[in-house]
Amino acid sequence: MPRATSRPPSPPSPSPSSPPPRRSSRSLPLPGWLSHPAVPPLAVLGAGLAGGVHLWHTDPHQGGQLLPRCPFNWATGLLCPACGGTRMAYDLMHGDFAAAFHDNAALLLLGMPLGAYLGGRWLYEGVRGRRWKPRIGTAGTAVVLGLAVLWTVVRNLTG
Repeated sequence: MPRATSRPPSPPSPSPSSPPPRRSSRSLPLPGWLSHPAVPPLAVLGAGLAGGVHLWHTDPHQGGQLLPRCPFNWATGLLCPACGGTRMAYDLMHGDFAAAFHDNAALLLLGMPLGAYLGGRWLYEGVRGRRWKPRIGTAGTAVVLGLAVLWTVVRNLTG
């Protein structure tokens, strides 16, 4: 007598009344050309250029200008690691490198090259049709935060 083989039960088919599977918010499709990987870095570049045009005509060394105040400085009276960055950018745009160095030396010497590299790489990869997300890791995060805290302490102690 032949022996009957058992099959594993098949998964139940979804009922017509069950809701469709949830999609991750990260996978929402954008219409047409907005989904191209070059759009975000180009949008950031455009916003930066618009801010630069405004800053070119607005001297942050003069009081009463339409520029945001540092919330950390407003709340504590202390200088944050980026305080002076707006004045530094203004001075760089007007060719005064010594004043830019005085406004925020660490941001000028470390932040600007790092930001230029990251922004340039993001744009380069986007134009080539690839999405790019930098991975800094735990050690890199610790180094960046450590340098920021050190710079904050040094510039607030030295006045």
